[in-house]
Amino acid sequence: MTRKALAILLLAVFGAAMIPFQRNLDATQKAAGLRQTTLDLDLRERLGQMGFLAALSGFRSPLAAYLWIEAHNAWERTEWGRMAGLFDTVTTLQPRSLLYWDMAGWHMAWNASVAALDDKTQPSEALRIRNQRQYFKLGRDYLERGIKNNPDSYFLKERLGILLRDKLEDHGGAAGAFLQASQSADSPAYIARFAGYELAKCPGREQEAYDLLTKLYDKGPEERKPSLISTLKELEKKLDVPPQQRINSPQP
Repeated sequence: MTRKALAILLLAVFGAAMIPFQRNLDATQKAAGLRQTTLDLDLRERLGQMGFLAALSGFRSPLAAYLWIEAHNAWERTEWGRMAGLFDTVTTLQPRSLLYWDMAGWHMAWNASVAALDDKTQPSEALRIRNQRQYFKLGRDYLERGIKNNPDSYFLKERLGILLRDKLEDHGGAAGAFLQASQSADSPAYIARFAGYELAKCPGREQEAYDLLTKLYDKGPEERKPSLISTLKELEKKLDVPPQQRINSPQP
């Protein structure tokens, strides 16, 4: 018996033994509202026979880790298309891993987008900018899919807000992402301030920003950061807030 045939046989035997455990695990995750990995034909084609058997047999985590290393190697060789394909497979195998979604989005929206803009083989600046924005879109897509698979965590929502703010200059979208992140139980306090700062940059939403930042300011000294005070004072001028209602903190 060849090594490949023996390996397939061992995976099949182990997989059969794992079926009752996997069914119980899937039922528990479903009851908890967690999204499941779909072992469909698309994943079968991407993983190949051995990889698909490994995933089916309960080796999703080590297989995802191995493919993640391959994705890192693709990044070092600037093989962006191959890297994106590996990211798709890794996040399908481990949809509850915040790290995989975060790093996939970062590689696309930051590393690949910079490489696309600096591509010396493409003489057209318009096409380089178009390619750059396509990588922004891919990075955003990873984060949004990650949020759907991990709706209770603030982390990916914050990362989405940063991408919308820094790469797409979508201040309204960034404010919405930060606001959603701030509502998570594990959200750090600074994320609500980020939401207020982004709202302040949106024409027509100054009052909303002022109300939010004033509420944070009133919580006490720990919230009264220099950037919050400066933003509030600018909003007070724009909104023509009466002097007696303005904050007492000096301009930083």
